[in-house]
Amino acid sequence: MPIDTWFATQIYFEKLHQASDPIRKQLLLEICDLENLDGGGKSWSKENYKNGFTSYASANRLHESSSTFARWETLVAKHVAKFVKSLELDMGGEKLVMDTCWANVMKKNTHHNTHIHPLSVISGTYYVSAPKDAAEIKFEDPRLNLFMGSPPRKPDCKPKNRNFVSYPATPGYLVLFESWMRHEVPLHTSKEDRVSISFNYHLA
Repeated sequence: MPIDTWFATQIYFEKLHQASDPIRKQLLLEICDLENLDGGGKSWSKENYKNGFTSYASANRLHESSSTFARWETLVAKHVAKFVKSLELDMGGEKLVMDTCWANVMKKNTHHNTHIHPLSVISGTYYVSAPKDAAEIKFEDPRLNLFMGSPPRKPDCKPKNRNFVSYPATPGYLVLFESWMRHEVPLHTSKEDRVSISFNYHLA
């Protein structure tokens, strides 16, 4: 067909390590401790992350304060390098480093509004623990606000033509995306917690 597809948007979704790796269990223990001890995080979450807990505004450099998170970061960095290679980014001799890293615990009826991660290059989320019916991360077509009079897509349209795409919160898996991508996590309705680690990489 004389139709080309341009301006691709890439999302990286891959298992970070083998299920038998004990690092996920240790991360979960440390996040549970953090949730109990981080008074500042609980106060901020009460106002900005209803029904849940996040250390976004209180302890957001966990890879620098925990040996477990530091080891986890070395695993993540290998995947970030693969993603950057696929994106064909011209780094200009600079390298990407993890700048911020924080924990999230979504309890029943917690949600995360649509947002981006300003001033970063690559952002991502790692799923530490989540039930099968956990809320998925949902990405928005970056052209959406330019469609204006365009009719909606058919419900059964091809994946490449969708306006939104979602990835499951699968324990042990990592999702990476360019930081300018708008995304959200809809209402988490499960009785079980959805525990994740979010992070940003920037040029150094």
